[in-house]
Amino acid sequence: MLSLTSLDLSGARFVKSVVALSQLPPDDRPEIAFAGRSNVGKSSLMNRLLNRRSLVKVSARPGKTQSLNFFAVEEAVYLVDLPGYGYAKVPHPLQQAWQSVITGYLESRATLRCVVTILDLRHPLKGQDRELVGWLRAKGVSYLPVYTKMDKLSRNQQQKQAALLDAGLNIGPAERVLFSAKTGEGREALITALDRFLVCPGANPSSGASSPDSPR
Repeated sequence: MLSLTSLDLSGARFVKSVVALSQLPPDDRPEIAFAGRSNVGKSSLMNRLLNRRSLVKVSARPGKTQSLNFFAVEEAVYLVDLPGYGYAKVPHPLQQAWQSVITGYLESRATLRCVVTILDLRHPLKGQDRELVGWLRAKGVSYLPVYTKMDKLSRNQQQKQAALLDAGLNIGPAERVLFSAKTGEGREALITALDRFLVCPGANPSSGASSPDSPR
């Protein structure tokens, strides 16, 4: 049974960058994609998940990632870093080009098991985040909300902000993960949640972290 827990995540390697659907690698293994607004901490989250410092490049310039970046874990799983969205300084034509590739990938990739949707726990739900989750639900694409930067808030603030995001996404606490790329808190919970999606390829996308194969 495939499980991230049993894999050497720190041995992950970069495979390729994709800017067109024709460049996608063979769909010969499960894939987990990571999506979020520009500067939300997506690269930092992926590096912490993999216990690597800089495998996934962290840019000081939001919106720099302009491709789908594939990383292989023991030739068993692909982790896919998607371009960030919602950054105004990226030219509109470029945003449209990214959107076309991302949409095509999310709609057509048969081996895609889950889209980790990353949100900043400190801020209210953004319209584009709500739209992304709504679109994934409508397309039947499994997803897992992860509220990151929890280390920036007190425990009380974490719970308050998480409840507001839960309400905005219409999910329960068991359907998401709180995470800190700085401290690593939430890493094991994230791995456990992702393992459930790998075990249940036909997971209901509205079920989230606790039980992907059961309706909400």
